[in-house]
Amino acid sequence: MVQPEVPTVDVPPLTPTVESDQGRTDVAIVGGGASGTLTAIHLMASRAHDLRVTVHDTSGEIGTGLAYGTTDRRHLLNVRSRHMSAFPDIPGDLVEWARRTGRQPDAQAFLPRRDYAIYLRETLDRLRDDRFAFRPERVLDVIPAADGFELHATGGRVTRAATVVLAFGNQRPAPLSLGGQQLPEADWHLPDPWDLDRLGRLAPDAVVVLVGSGLTAVDAAVTLLEGTDRRVVMVSRHGLLPRAHIEQNSTAWLSPVPHGAVTADQLAELLRDQIAAARRQGVDWRAVVDGLRAPTQGLWQRLSQAERERFLTTYARDWEVRRHRMATDVAALLDGYRDAGRLEAVAGGLAGVSDHGHRVEVELPALPDSLFADAVVNCTGPMTDISRSPDPLHQALVQRGVLTPDPLRLGVACTPHGEVLDVSGQVVPGLHVVGPPRKGTLWETTAVPEIRSQAAALAQRLPEQVRRLTPA
Repeated sequence: MVQPEVPTVDVPPLTPTVESDQGRTDVAIVGGGASGTLTAIHLMASRAHDLRVTVHDTSGEIGTGLAYGTTDRRHLLNVRSRHMSAFPDIPGDLVEWARRTGRQPDAQAFLPRRDYAIYLRETLDRLRDDRFAFRPERVLDVIPAADGFELHATGGRVTRAATVVLAFGNQRPAPLSLGGQQLPEADWHLPDPWDLDRLGRLAPDAVVVLVGSGLTAVDAAVTLLEGTDRRVVMVSRHGLLPRAHIEQNSTAWLSPVPHGAVTADQLAELLRDQIAAARRQGVDWRAVVDGLRAPTQGLWQRLSQAERERFLTTYARDWEVRRHRMATDVAALLDGYRDAGRLEAVAGGLAGVSDHGHRVEVELPALPDSLFADAVVNCTGPMTDISRSPDPLHQALVQRGVLTPDPLRLGVACTPHGEVLDVSGQVVPGLHVVGPPRKGTLWETTAVPEIRSQAAALAQRLPEQVRRLTPA
């Protein structure tokens, strides 16, 4: 059987530019994925200041990151186009861009994720002027200085900045381990689910175990199964796949949100009760979940530390599969594979692996017999513990106490506004995080609607902060 060709799309590069004033900038954004690009877009969209903005990104591509860097056009957005505008106050901007560029201009559609990267890049291109610079380089360290920060990059380059926004987005998965030992390097062990070339080189009739059953595993399954005879087994603690979006006309269901301190059990009861109430009126549960999205950050902050831990251990997965759903077309694909016996999701995790050279024997508690597989792919989702990150910048900042994990190790210790807290719990003046690293503080912070709001808020606050921190 001929190896299938993965449909891909290229993103035209953004031309690197060089900062003026001997490498000094007002706002340095470290990370050029969606979080960093949205922050740059909102800073460039404001004509109320003359801040110089520099984006540093090691990939050389702006607007991609892990989330939107995929080249497989079958990897779709998990949110409808009408909710994915870069601007909270211009909800139709993405849909209008899709119409203008000959793409699907349907507000209800789920665009290819790579198209969204192109949208972000073209939006920034349209807004940027000589205040903006892009540096395709890896930042190795950010050192607080008397007049802001020094950014040390590859090649010995040093840039000075009044303020810094850390926009490093989602990290790659933490290494798979079993019995306290990391899985060995082997032909059958694929530690990076976004290595599409390596996925594509697997035999067209391969048996593949995906460790994880979330949206990362869904993307990997689509790439592996389309146009092949492969078989995929997803394994995770619960064995739950994300639920699917549906075509629904109902608007978000507004639930009565309790005041004051809350418990995880109370929130779970609220969700159950509101789903039941909605059902009695013929409203789908998805409208209830969507209606709870706006108050989620406030509810999370009103949970005590112990209650947040209880939520994570007892309710988080059930919430996540409802909150972060699959595009309708993707869900239909997976349903077809399951019906054909080519896709299976089992609970219980890995119980054991035995290396047989180019193949591996996998023990899964949910299956009566061992499974001989051609590959095991790490689809456990983003690593969130910043102290375990292999990134040199993260290591340097954690070792010096400038960055520290939040208590649940879901991201970086920070204020609700994204001001970084150092190891002593003090705000690091001028240092901010945006997007997924705020998860421990906000919980709901990994999707574009929340990130664009954070970016817009930063664009409002940073000019005054730069004025305070910049010597006269």
